[in-house]
Amino acid sequence: MAAKAELISNSVQEMALNGKEPPVKYFCKGNDVGVLDASVPLIDIPVVDLGLLTSPSTSAQELEKFHLAVSSRGCFQVVNHGMTSSFLDKIRDVSKRFFALSMEDKQKYSREAGSIEGYGNDMILSDHQTIDWSDRLYLTISPEDQRKIKFWPENQKDFRETLNEYTMKLQEINEKLLRAMAMSLNLEESSFLDQYGERPLVASRFNFYPPCPRPDRILGVKPHADASAITFLLQDKEVEGLQFLKDNQWFRVPIIPQALLINVGDQVETMSNGIFKSPVHRVVTNTEKERNTLAVFCIPES
Repeated sequence: MAAKAELISNSVQEMALNGKEPPVKYFCKGNDVGVLDASVPLIDIPVVDLGLLTSPSTSAQELEKFHLAVSSRGCFQVVNHGMTSSFLDKIRDVSKRFFALSMEDKQKYSREAGSIEGYGNDMILSDHQTIDWSDRLYLTISPEDQRKIKFWPENQKDFRETLNEYTMKLQEINEKLLRAMAMSLNLEESSFLDQYGERPLVASRFNFYPPCPRPDRILGVKPHADASAITFLLQDKEVEGLQFLKDNQWFRVPIIPQALLINVGDQVETMSNGIFKSPVHRVVTNTEKERNTLAVFCIPES
């Protein structure tokens, strides 16, 4: 019973519903607070057409745009990726339905102490830690023998097959992007893929950001850079929140509902000797609207 009480007290979804002032552990220290308004400029993120990038007749021009995106910003939006808008909406719906479950049902998938896998919030590593205003469902996708199926919701009949189909498509796109990165540097086409390995780790994180009573002091996700090779983000169709740091200034990320937002992580920055940038980013909160996103991390074999 104690574990259950602890989980409920740590669910930001429950805190958002009860309307009380959040505990101080959620409050950012110093000046690191975010705002979601027009005073934060939009970042100009290149839109890369995957069809043009992989077509021999158009790849040179698109490859140049792609190279500029990953070397100057470390992020881009990709369209013509082979998934329909209705399929992306299905993924979003799967996420919303999970977080709409009762607390009792969600608890069946609660992560265990010392593990990030399953349903929960930040792992508590320090008494002085600032906790993110988000609930998450974190799942290992591949290698398949590392999946912990007990954390995959079973009361939504299409959850598993939809997530499986989506992440398989992303792994195909990931391979194309790693090839394009090598080609944009005039390297052997498979050079990044060879470093990526034959048994890479692919993990998904469903993120739920409920309305926050103190968006002036509380962040959805603290500033960080990803440790992945490539991260795919399916944004909320309507609610902004993601911001990138460039030249010591924060910029809002625009929403293109049918696009996938992609950023390179620390592993690709290392593979490219620092030519491709792993951008620092954060998520800000707002008082009125909830936000749902799905991040998929492609991580090289150890």
